[in-house]
Amino acid sequence: MAARDLVSVGVITGAHGIRVEVKLRSFTAAPDALVRYAPLKTATGGTIEIAKLRPQKDGFIAVLKGVTDRNAAEALKGTELFVPRDRLPAPGAGEVYVADLIGRRVVLTGGTALGQIVDVANYGAGDLIDVKIEGRRDTVLIPFATGFVQESDGTDIVVDLPEGFLDDAKEE
Repeated sequence: MAARDLVSVGVITGAHGIRVEVKLRSFTAAPDALVRYAPLKTATGGTIEIAKLRPQKDGFIAVLKGVTDRNAAEALKGTELFVPRDRLPAPGAGEVYVADLIGRRVVLTGGTALGQIVDVANYGAGDLIDVKIEGRRDTVLIPFATGFVQESDGTDIVVDLPEGFLDDAKEE
């Protein structure tokens, strides 16, 4: 299965307690959907199955099938969890899978090409598209929110940036 056929739905953030549990962060619209999408895939081709899941502040605590000791649980820290795209519902109106933003061209409202999305970050206040600007050395983070993103037609992302927004970007 090609990497483009998998969508990241969560990550194991560490071991929890002494009962061989792990902490999970979900990237899904319905955070407990991780159980419905089982079995989950890893980047290395492995399979993860959730036996029990309960909510916790900032995520979930899970018991994973086949993980029988704390060392095995600790070794999973940082493991990203994926689901084959064909098992996910189609995005609704105004929605998009973050993975589908990577590689999209970004243009200004006047039609001038700005660059290409190389990553999407979220530091807690909302999604930010990381754009490699044509002719510039650095990337720039642009809020993926109303007021900045004017339209997403399936190919291009049209943005309206405040005056001076790009002034600190470094020329190549």
